[in-house]
Amino acid sequence: MALPLDELQQRLRDVAQAISIERKHRYIDIQGKRSTFSKFVMSQFKHFEQVLDLPSPSRRLSQGSSRGSLQREENVEDDVYKMHQVFQQYPFMDVSARRHAIERLERCLQFLADPFRASEPSKVSGTEGAEQANEAQQSSPSQGDKAVGLRGIPVSHITGVGPSMAKRLGLLNIHNVQELIHYYPKRYVDYAQQVPISQLQVGQDVTIVGSITSVSLFQPRNKRLMILSLTVTDGLGRLKATWFYNGVPRSVVEGYKRRFPKGATVMMSGRVKENKQGRGLEMDRPEVELLDDEQDGLPDNLRQRSIHAGRIVPVYPLTEGVYLKGLRRIIHQALEQFGPQIQDPMPEHIVSDYDLTPLPDALRAIHFPEEMEQAETARRRLAFDEFFYLQARLAMVRSQYKQVVAGATFQPVDNGYVSQCQDELPFQLTGAQQRALNEIDQDLSSHEPMYRLLQGDVGSGKTLVALLTLLRGLENRVQGALMAPTEILAEQHYKRFVEWLTPLGLKVGLCVGKLGAKQRREVQQGLLNGQIHLAVGTHALIQDGIEFENLGVVVIDEQHRFGVRQRMQLKDKGNHPHMLTMTATPIPRTLALTLHGDLDVSVLDELPPGRTPIETKLYSPSQRKHAYASITEAIVRGRQAYIVYPLVEDSETLAAKAATTEAKRLQEEVFPQFKVGLLHGKMKADEKEAVMGRFASGETHILVSTTVVEVGVDVPNATLMVIENADRFGLSQLHQLRGRVGRGQHASTCFLISDTSNPLTIERLSIMEQTTDGFVISEKDLEIRGPGEFLGTRQSGLPEFRLADLVTDQPLLNLARQAAFDFVQDGTNLLEYPRLRQAILENTEQVFQLLTSG
Repeated sequence: MALPLDELQQRLRDVAQAISIERKHRYIDIQGKRSTFSKFVMSQFKHFEQVLDLPSPSRRLSQGSSRGSLQREENVEDDVYKMHQVFQQYPFMDVSARRHAIERLERCLQFLADPFRASEPSKVSGTEGAEQANEAQQSSPSQGDKAVGLRGIPVSHITGVGPSMAKRLGLLNIHNVQELIHYYPKRYVDYAQQVPISQLQVGQDVTIVGSITSVSLFQPRNKRLMILSLTVTDGLGRLKATWFYNGVPRSVVEGYKRRFPKGATVMMSGRVKENKQGRGLEMDRPEVELLDDEQDGLPDNLRQRSIHAGRIVPVYPLTEGVYLKGLRRIIHQALEQFGPQIQDPMPEHIVSDYDLTPLPDALRAIHFPEEMEQAETARRRLAFDEFFYLQARLAMVRSQYKQVVAGATFQPVDNGYVSQCQDELPFQLTGAQQRALNEIDQDLSSHEPMYRLLQGDVGSGKTLVALLTLLRGLENRVQGALMAPTEILAEQHYKRFVEWLTPLGLKVGLCVGKLGAKQRREVQQGLLNGQIHLAVGTHALIQDGIEFENLGVVVIDEQHRFGVRQRMQLKDKGNHPHMLTMTATPIPRTLALTLHGDLDVSVLDELPPGRTPIETKLYSPSQRKHAYASITEAIVRGRQAYIVYPLVEDSETLAAKAATTEAKRLQEEVFPQFKVGLLHGKMKADEKEAVMGRFASGETHILVSTTVVEVGVDVPNATLMVIENADRFGLSQLHQLRGRVGRGQHASTCFLISDTSNPLTIERLSIMEQTTDGFVISEKDLEIRGPGEFLGTRQSGLPEFRLADLVTDQPLLNLARQAAFDFVQDGTNLLEYPRLRQAILENTEQVFQLLTSG
């Protein structure tokens, strides 16, 4: 029996409104009061199957129909029955698939509503659903908890916020009450201490209380400028306050003047400065509050406290049309009006165990603290939340990894390829290499696929660890693959692996973009029939046509150069293969936990024996000739050198040297007796290869380059490097560049040349003279430049924390990570805490996008 018309329309409206809310929250499968969005849709479609008395799909086919109606049934009507199955999978879809599922859902709604459109033309349209989203908060199943309600309440619902102000707040990405109360101060001004006027000192931020002795309004020759002055005395001294109004109508300023009648008592807070005419002290544009005589007899706890003066006041980032005093008032009003609706999504036992301030108290204290200790306690709680949400999401991803069964498990083989290779090495593995291999072997023997990051300093031996990992798979009868970001690096790995693996009877294939058609076919066939045991290549490995017989181990070199999707495309060419990713950039622990918290991490923090430490010297431009003399001396002894510049070509805006121009000058004027080569990122791949080939063979004595040599270039005979305009590089990048020398047995030197006179910059560069430990340098670099600058524009996925600080909050990050991983370890927990689940999803959208796209 079909649903009654009014019930059908109501159900269609409810689903349309739920879709609108799901879209607004960016497809997170939002948790409602009784169920998630996906479960709500499934429950409604149980009823919709009855809407037109439709038979089941099998019955419809047996009953027969005209071709037109059959086609209609096979399209939208079939989707009505498929929606239950589609939305069963919705929680496991990525964002793109969820969008597509919702588009199919909307087509079903339009079809179901079609018979009634004549009388109810727009009841369930997508536009109507969006317009009714706020109303839906009151009735739809996505209403959920009160935290969702705050996110669904526009800022225009706050008393005193009209459409114009709401639009201006939108420029600060503040659209609803939730976003407003989480718009935190960037700093505070402490006006809490009341000081007698006679004791004021220049530069103090203070509060004084006194009576107005005079008020004046002055208009100088500039007719657009008006100056309002106020003089206040507390019986012990006098203080003048001044406001400048440019382009404000006189009638408006006259109104300001009338607010301060002579003899009235005022509280005035601001910064003390010296009067330019030498007439004592004054305040420029202070916060002034008239003290109401009617409150004088009230106890302190019943007085109406000013939010702008006589206390610690918050200072917020602003935008055009939004002023500090107004924004402060709006946030205060929001907390007064909606504060009772704030609910803490964090489980009570976590709040208690980690000594956290309750969320409602923390939000009030972060905006309007009574004392600075209270603000710091509030910041700790809110920063803990930021770390916790991220780590919980990473723990969820990690849990998904662990639920997959590996395509194969690998055990050490007696006299296998690994032991044979190690027997042929002319040196012993370092302790760090052996620890990493033990950790990797433990992963490979598990039924869960390995997802491990191998992090090592320049020259720490990552390539050998990667090779032994691949050999462990090969001796267990699977294929391996190593993907590198550049052809130079891929060919370098290929040549090494051929040298090491050919004696073992193993065949290595090279897969790069420049291969000819015949070579490509040979590699494709060799990988498909298993005759090629190990593939080394670039992005070409993930192109169509490259298939493996049995890919079991994947290694990604310089993993930050690849998107997540690219890494997964290579992994998907096997049956849940084990994956090892590598980076030569030492990452501070806080960033490692933030960016790679879902991975197991192995660290190579030792250099192999025989590596000579690199001496680093910081020179001014006037000392450049000494560096050049060292290069000449080294080349005469048979060595080679790099000279690195920050730019490829001369720039009109940057006062930095360019590689192309300097290469010509160096060849013609400085080193005419030697061969100077040029390498930069704008060259074609075959040109780069030719340049590097000549340098590696010794034909070129000096290689002038940009940062393209930062990673992967290995010429042991190069023992000298000069880095021009060194102040334009981060410490970690300087360390990577420096790592191109010192790769052989010969003593090496790196000269940093900078014309900076900035003491902080000189101090920063001096760190390079003091240590060659990449992990120490990375910590200093993070501390000096911050995480965004440290990672550079190529690195994506770093969350934007509002309060948490990756430099100073490492202990708090460790606590939050422990709490999050302990909590997620039992998968049922998140189902028992829907508000927390929703908070995790909403606050980790950036990481989620990283994990679902490349």
